[in-house]
Amino acid sequence: MPTQELELGVPELRPVEYAMLKEALRRGWADFKRAPGFGFIFASAYVFIGLFMLAITWATGQSYWLVFAAVGFPLIGPFAAVGLYEVSRRIEQGRPLDIYKVFGVVFQQSKRQLPSICAVIVFIFLFWFFLAHMIFALFLGLSTMTNVSSSFEVYLTANGLTMLAVGTVVGAAFAVLIYMITVISMPLLLDREVDFVTAMITSFHTVLQNPGPMLLWALLIAVLTFAAMLPVFLGLYFALPLLGHASWHLYDQIAER
Repeated sequence: MPTQELELGVPELRPVEYAMLKEALRRGWADFKRAPGFGFIFASAYVFIGLFMLAITWATGQSYWLVFAAVGFPLIGPFAAVGLYEVSRRIEQGRPLDIYKVFGVVFQQSKRQLPSICAVIVFIFLFWFFLAHMIFALFLGLSTMTNVSSSFEVYLTANGLTMLAVGTVVGAAFAVLIYMITVISMPLLLDREVDFVTAMITSFHTVLQNPGPMLLWALLIAVLTFAAMLPVFLGLYFALPLLGHASWHLYDQIAER
């Protein structure tokens, strides 16, 4: 399959306005309704892995399986997101939603810059897991030996509550960092021929230069994703396609054509 010629370099980026967020969600919802099958397919990658790892964790009582899940998501997540971006791009350009061509574009990303961003995300996740273990050892390392997977009262002690507070703040910082380097870089890598370092720097600077709208966008993503996970991950079948399509449209609104 011939590859699509991409423009070189980073486009000029307009300032991000609050109205763009609403418009991105509106267009994202329209794309989801236009092609719900693609949303179902790409969201399934998240839902099935989440349910599978949750089932193994429940059956074995070993929470370390969640580590494999957390490492697996950043490996497949960007490719699923690119699939949704490509669907939105094709709808916008009036091109046919050929499933083979859409997946061809997704698989094509494995030969471009996307795997490098996946590796960076995994590295950040692994570093966070290391710090999480350090935080646990710092506050609960001298506690009476107990199975923290079943004895939740340990978290209600003074040290346990402090550990949860510190861990939440540190975890949120890592989540914000990942958001800052990916929110613009991933659609940018699909749209243009640019190296992943430049794409991540561009994304980071875009968030810094537009802190209000971009942090509100991060909050919307976090709230919608968390709410969607509550009904046994099934809400992700709606939230992830909506957010994936909307993320493309937010980038599309700020990228000069």
